[in-house]
Amino acid sequence: MGSLDGKVAFITGAARAQGRNHAVRMAEEGADIIAVDLCDQIDTVPYQMSTPDDLDETVGMVEARGRRIVAREADVRDPLALQAAFDAGLTELGRVDIVVANAGIAALAPEETDPVQAFNDTIATNLAGVRHTVHAAAPTMIEQNRGGAMVLTSSTQGLSGRGGNGTGGLDGYTAAKHGVVGLMRSYANWLAPHGIRVNTLHPTAVRTPMVENETVPAFMKDYPDMANAMANLLPVEMMDHDDTTNAVLWLVSDRARYVTGVTLPVDAGFCVR
Repeated sequence: MGSLDGKVAFITGAARAQGRNHAVRMAEEGADIIAVDLCDQIDTVPYQMSTPDDLDETVGMVEARGRRIVAREADVRDPLALQAAFDAGLTELGRVDIVVANAGIAALAPEETDPVQAFNDTIATNLAGVRHTVHAAAPTMIEQNRGGAMVLTSSTQGLSGRGGNGTGGLDGYTAAKHGVVGLMRSYANWLAPHGIRVNTLHPTAVRTPMVENETVPAFMKDYPDMANAMANLLPVEMMDHDDTTNAVLWLVSDRARYVTGVTLPVDAGFCVR
């Protein structure tokens, strides 16, 4: 018996990294998965984004745990495409209980050629994409009348402005992650009468391709004050996927049944440094 037996989780950014880890761990706890990822490149993102092969690997890992998964390629910036992906999963799996709005980008290029586009792409993905994710699933969750839980992935940058440098990518990232908190608080009020809890997760740096790539050291070299500004209080450079997934599993479980409207840092002390 797992903590999520019989439930279905809708997860964006599920092809790799944190999103994949959330999907696999939820499958181990008994959940079936609706997995969505862009599986393509955004021009202003300087690192390699996910591919269809990555999403296929997530499918195999979930199925190896004995759970069902419906995976679709869709852009969270496109509400119609995202809705179609969700609807395909709902048709096959029959319900939805959990939403994890995890998809996000960091357009932190060492030589930013188009700061306006970097800002706009980041806002469209990291903020509007979260709204589109919630609105794809919320009507069904309300109609089901079974309650549920949503986790919106923000960041330590959603609680702090440390490291600000005026670049379009970082402006967009910080603004979007703060904006996700505003959405969460609004949605927590909207959905509470239906027994649906909504919280934000605020990780510090996690070992993912978004952080572990050749562009990040180059970006830090261009902005040397950032390395110190972005350091954690505990002697931890970066966290592992399970550090964030453990928090997500708690937030969506019955152990957190009265937790809603919370900004939960999992940040090695970043926000109190």
